Order: sequence, then C-alpha cells, then structure tokens
Amino acid sequence: MSPDPFIPAPDASAPMALYVHWPFCVSKCPYCDFNSHVRADIDTDAWREALLRDLAHEAALNGGRPLSSIFFGGGTPSLMPPQIVELLIDAAAQHWTPTTDIEITLEANPSSVEAARFADLAAAGVNRVSLGLQALEDDALHFLGRAHDVREGLAALEVAQSVFGRVNFDLIYARPGQSEADWEAELARGLSFGTDHLSLYQLTIEPGTRFATLVAQGKLSPADPDHAATLYEQTQAMTAAAGIPAYEISNHARRGQESRHNLTYWRYGDYAGIGPGAHGRRGGLATLRHRKPENWMNAVARNGHGLQSEDPLEAADRAREALLMGLRLAEGVDLDRIARLSGLPADALIDAEAVARLAPHGLIRREGQRLTVLPAGMLLLDAILPEVVAV
Repeated sequence: MSPDPFIPAPDASAPMALYVHWPFCVSKCPYCDFNSHVRADIDTDAWREALLRDLAHEAALNGGRPLSSIFFGGGTPSLMPPQIVELLIDAAAQHWTPTTDIEITLEANPSSVEAARFADLAAAGVNRVSLGLQALEDDALHFLGRAHDVREGLAALEVAQSVFGRVNFDLIYARPGQSEADWEAELARGLSFGTDHLSLYQLTIEPGTRFATLVAQGKLSPADPDHAATLYEQTQAMTAAAGIPAYEISNHARRGQESRHNLTYWRYGDYAGIGPGAHGRRGGLATLRHRKPENWMNAVARNGHGLQSEDPLEAADRAREALLMGLRLAEGVDLDRIARLSGLPADALIDAEAVARLAPHGLIRREGQRLTVLPAGMLLLDAILPEVVAV
C-alpha cells in the first residue's frame, strides 16, 4: 500500500521535544546490543561536532517552534562530557524557542562515578534526572543484572536530590518470589525519599532476553498474573495515598511534576531524535537514525545528518500510534484531536460496540469525544486495546 497522501504539516505553535541519544556504556550490560557501545576512549571533539550537525539538520526542518523538553538518554548519558551537554542545550535554544519552564532530563545509573558528575551536569543546564535504581534490595539488584548495590544507589539519589530541582527514580516489582509484604515495605521505603515522580514497572519477560532463557530452562518462575495484579493494585493505592497518583500506567507524580518529555510521546506530539538509533516524529513522518555509532558518524560526515530513514506514516498508522500511546494515560485521549492528526473521521477510530460492552464493567469510559481507560481497565490494558482500537 502506498503512503497516505495526507501528511499534516507540523503545527508551528505546538511545543515539541528533543531526544538526544548517547550510545556509549562504560561496561557491557544486559540492555546493550552492541559491543561497540562499550568504550573507554571516545573522540569527544568528533562526537560534539556530529551531534551538533545532526541537531542543526533536524532544526532546519522544524526550527523556531516552542521547545518544551530535552531528554538525554541512551547508554550512559550521565557520562557525557558536561561541555557537550551544555553546547547541545545552547544550540537547541538557538534553533527553537525554549518554553519558560523547559524540562531538561538526563538518565543516569546510580553509581558513585556518575553521581560525582551531577553538579557539573546541573551547571550545564540539566534540571531533572531519572535514576535507574530498579530495586532497594541487593539480591534483587544482582538478579536484575545491575552493577550498583543499594548503598551506592541511595548515595547517588541523595546527591541527585541535592543538585537537581526534579528527581525521578524507577523500581521494578512483581519479581520472582516477591510477596505483597515485600513490595509494600520496598515501595514504602521508596516513597519515604520524597521525590515527586516515580516510575514503577512490573517485571516482564521479553523474548530473547536472559530472563526468557531462564524461564525456558525452568530456572525462573515469573510472577503469577493474579499476584501481579494484586501488586499493581497495591501500588496504585499506596502512591495515591502518598499524593503521587498514576498519570500513566507505570508513572506516578505529584500534580505538575509529570514528565513533560514523556507526555509529548504519550500525547503524540512531535519530537526530534538525534544521535545513534534515535527515533523521531515530525508532522506525520517517522524518522530513524542509524543505530550503530560508526554508521551514524559516517552518515553525518557524508550527509550532514545521521538519518537512516524518514518514512511517511499512513493515516491508520498515525491514528493507531496516537491511540495506543494516549490510552496509557489517566487523562485518556481526545478522539477529535486524533482525527485531526490522522485525517480519519473520529467515529472510525474506535469500536463503539466494544466500548459500550466494556463500560458497564468499569473498565473504560467515553464522555463525548474523550475516551479513558479507568484504573480497573489498566490492569487489562493489553487485552482492552485490541478490542477498542479500530484502526
């Protein structure tokens, strides 16, 4: 099928986001696909210039718009030279128009080496950090393949809270053998640190991972679905009582402290992605940079950008992406807005009969053109979405 001819022009007044991918790790980890990502020595001058060129190319296509967030992610972005971070922030401010409350987030592993750089990164302009704590038990961290222990992780959290205005950390629950009492104690401890945002994920067994291999060998038993559902409900109750309710299926925040960058994704806004492997969305186009660092660098040198592909999304694809992302949010989706983004009629986006069938069970609600998955439905989101999404 040929691409849909209706590709909406970027809304010059709508805020957009910038994602910067720094691919390098300091050691091999379970989440790193390329051994070439592990580098002891990096030509920082070459990387600085390449990232700035990739950024300038993207800005030439949609510059001047309001910029609501910048997110530094990837391998170990907290080991990026602060000078490069500062230059990228300054360049983004020249190409776009930063909002008065622009959010500039950096992902960090909670190690002492990275924590030692937090003050310099804050001075460079980073005002929010997301720490991959993942667990508050040493045995669990070992199981998850993390290099840090609880002591080191909490020390990094303390440093982060002293230098950044906003701090998020993540925890993974529904781990094998984790009881309700175990998770209640661990989450209560996590809530006691007073951050305004928490990302709380259930452990999932993805194909091709070490965990999937262990399950196949009978060496690992995933949490029973009913038990995982109980832990999920426990999570919602405890976070709501602490004043940081879920605004997305796995993310919790005090009012006004939601991740603005991730909200751009979930609300299906435009975002520029630069650096190896970075994805982007630009006015109905899906952009993808070369994933392997060497290939990306060669592309930048050859073409002035690291793009591997720039593909128009068909109307149904745009609508489906917007629905699948937006229905993860507690606020739900505006069907009229998705109709405008996709060019499809609003009544073609969802299966009205399925919504009517699920609504009396307290799983989903439709009020006018606002469609919302209710808290009870979030437990069954993977089953509900194929039922109600009609595109």
